[in-house]
Amino acid sequence: MSENLLLADEVAHALANEHAVVALESSIVAQGLPAPENLEVGQAMQTAVRQQGAIPAMTAVLDGRLRVGLSLDDMARLAASPEGRKCGARDLGSALALGLPGATTVSATVAIAAAAGIRVFGTGGIGGVHRTTPGAPAKTDISADLLAMSRAPVAVVSSGAKSLLDLPTTLEALEALCVPVLGYGCDQFPAFYTADSGLEVSYRFDDLAVLAEALRAHWSLPGSGGVLVCNPPPRETAMGREEVEALVRDAASAANAAGISGGALTPFILSHMRDASSGQTLRVNAALAVANAGLAGRLAVELEG
Repeated sequence: MSENLLLADEVAHALANEHAVVALESSIVAQGLPAPENLEVGQAMQTAVRQQGAIPAMTAVLDGRLRVGLSLDDMARLAASPEGRKCGARDLGSALALGLPGATTVSATVAIAAAAGIRVFGTGGIGGVHRTTPGAPAKTDISADLLAMSRAPVAVVSSGAKSLLDLPTTLEALEALCVPVLGYGCDQFPAFYTADSGLEVSYRFDDLAVLAEALRAHWSLPGSGGVLVCNPPPRETAMGREEVEALVRDAASAANAAGISGGALTPFILSHMRDASSGQTLRVNAALAVANAGLAGRLAVELEG
């Protein structure tokens, strides 16, 4: 194991004794949600994992180490740090060398989880291929999440990808990278705020034991990487497809008019959608993140059974 990894005592004990562990990202706490919801949701995700009999292992870069397992104080410190960076997998080495605190995204968490020997990761949604903005120069903007998932044998439990992305092309990229897209209790690829994307998953599973067996079989093949396990947003908070699409269009138009692009684009669009929906997108985000953590806990326990 890399000397840069620092596992919390309960995480190290669980892994040593083949007990279920679930990785969690910390960018949802540091950048993904506003205060005070960020820490509330982060803590609720950890609780959801524990309620299923697994140990939560939120990841981050702190004090020059890759941390695996954070306390509430650690999360608060990370969220409040003025030097805190949003770290993808490619940023981890530099953040470590420079001693910078860093909140981990999906790609970074997948890499850290694989290094620590953790097979299940619960998150809100993955990144993907961005849409081309009408009237703007054509360019390819692809999240590092996709490549990271293809490289590491980790099951990523998420509510698909956000509707602001080019979902058909995202699914094509996952297919090209040999990442299975499996639905748990769903036939459609979730579009984060809505369960209705009109796009099919590769296979549907309604029995968690059978899903766990599919993961074991996948990982038994040489060179196999990650798997995307899709869990729709909770019905009581999920939004309709047309409603979400209208919010995305309005937010994208506003971003284009304001000249927003690059790394600032997604935060702008999400903030615009949150305001335009009177906070409904924030409520869906929080609910699905906790639900996915709970399902990840169940899956991790099943895999160790």
